[in-house]
Amino acid sequence: MKDKQLYIIWFIALLPLMILRDYTPNNELRYLSIVDEALKNGNFFTFTNQGEIYADKPPLYFWLMMAGKTLLGGHRMWFLSLLSFIPALVVMMTMAKWLRKEESRNQPEALLMLMTGGLFAGLAIIIRMDMLMVMFITLSLYTFFKIYQGQAKKGDYYLFPLYLFLALFSKGPVGILVPLLSTLLFLLHRGEIHTWERYWGWKSMLVLLTGCSIWFAGVYLEGGNSYLNNLLIHQTVGRGINSFHHKEPFYYYFITIWYSLAPWMFFSIGLIIAGMIRKKIQTDTERFFLTIIISTFIMLSIISSKLAVYMLPALPFFIGLSAILIDKFNEKNIWLRLSLALPALILASALPLIIYIAKTDTPFFAAVPLVFAAATVATLSGIAVLYLLFLKKELRLSIRVMSLGLLLAIFIAGWAMPQLNPYMGWSKLCQEASRLAEERQASEYCVYNISRAESMDVFLKKDVIYVSEEDILSNSLTGNLLLLPEKTINKNKKIQSVIAEKEGYKVGPYMIVIF
Repeated sequence: MKDKQLYIIWFIALLPLMILRDYTPNNELRYLSIVDEALKNGNFFTFTNQGEIYADKPPLYFWLMMAGKTLLGGHRMWFLSLLSFIPALVVMMTMAKWLRKEESRNQPEALLMLMTGGLFAGLAIIIRMDMLMVMFITLSLYTFFKIYQGQAKKGDYYLFPLYLFLALFSKGPVGILVPLLSTLLFLLHRGEIHTWERYWGWKSMLVLLTGCSIWFAGVYLEGGNSYLNNLLIHQTVGRGINSFHHKEPFYYYFITIWYSLAPWMFFSIGLIIAGMIRKKIQTDTERFFLTIIISTFIMLSIISSKLAVYMLPALPFFIGLSAILIDKFNEKNIWLRLSLALPALILASALPLIIYIAKTDTPFFAAVPLVFAAATVATLSGIAVLYLLFLKKELRLSIRVMSLGLLLAIFIAGWAMPQLNPYMGWSKLCQEASRLAEERQASEYCVYNISRAESMDVFLKKDVIYVSEEDILSNSLTGNLLLLPEKTINKNKKIQSVIAEKEGYKVGPYMIVIF
């Protein structure tokens, strides 16, 4: 298959999810709320979340979201998904171009593994700025390597620092730290550290300082010293040394990397380790990819604040390096085949596992036939891969079958989103609450035991009120609606006795109670 055909297949596989799924409450809905506040308050460089300073993220991604809402008249899932999908596509196109220069015949396998790799595939449609940053990081590293190999055009000497600034402007300091460490360590390893000014000289510093000066001046004019201090000190030094948020131990990524690369974790990591031990990592590209992987892994492990998604910049290079190394090993090697067989075995168990769960419990997907259809495709794909690995001993074909099987399963499951959305987001819940509030002339939306419910203001167009158990038991919510999880009612007999006398409506795992 040609690259363009693979990109089209990937886009079609993800399209139902990009159009039909609901916003996740934890992050996506919060970002929408932040954008709504910025547009309402006329802010451009500074942001707030429920009136509180939100200097966690730079403005670039929020600007794109603001532009989307302004142009389209509201938040649109398909548009917001494209803000991650297009950067992911650029990352893959850049990696494909890089692998072509290595004359690797495994370029299609590399693209398919990236398309179906757990974290990369998920973040290609999730409303987060991580993929945007990774796009600029990948472009900066590719441009650096062109300069290093003497293949750069005149404009590349300015594009390199521009990509660096845009990576910083998308997510924060990691956007610069990953290229800085990996390029300098690579030059040190190659005995060419004395050439660092060629890449990090006055041209790069001029672009970075100009961009940062404009950004920080805008922040100061809009938010004053307090916001600027929060941005430069609290969100950088604070998160890096003794994080107030997402603090995890040093070994955190040694655990998360396995599911971040799924289902290719054993195959990719195994090939890289074997390549290092057997000294098969020989070309400049291979050494540079390895430097990026190791330096990023160690740097992120040292930084106090940790999340699995922070490892995203290294994932294209994990996949890229392992794809290059396939040619340096015997494809019929039993360990290589076993590294794919274990994920294939898990994939083959998808349908039996879904049936077992549906019989022993009553999961929310039990009445959704498309979920079972997707699981059936996954199971058949897993069985086909096991057949190819052990009876035909076809390694590359196994990768393609597993990837295309996963993409087909994702495509089928995507069409089930309208039935699954009430259990994954709040749009249906808020839509029903708005309807009831209008019908019953309810004055306020009250919530109990729902985390981050303040972001419901995106749908409800007004703030919610958090209430306590005492408020519910004292019947002080007369004239209002109460939104709470159904399991909270089932576990609390006192609340259950009060609500039993009220009119209630079930939406997914939640209840709307009219007081």
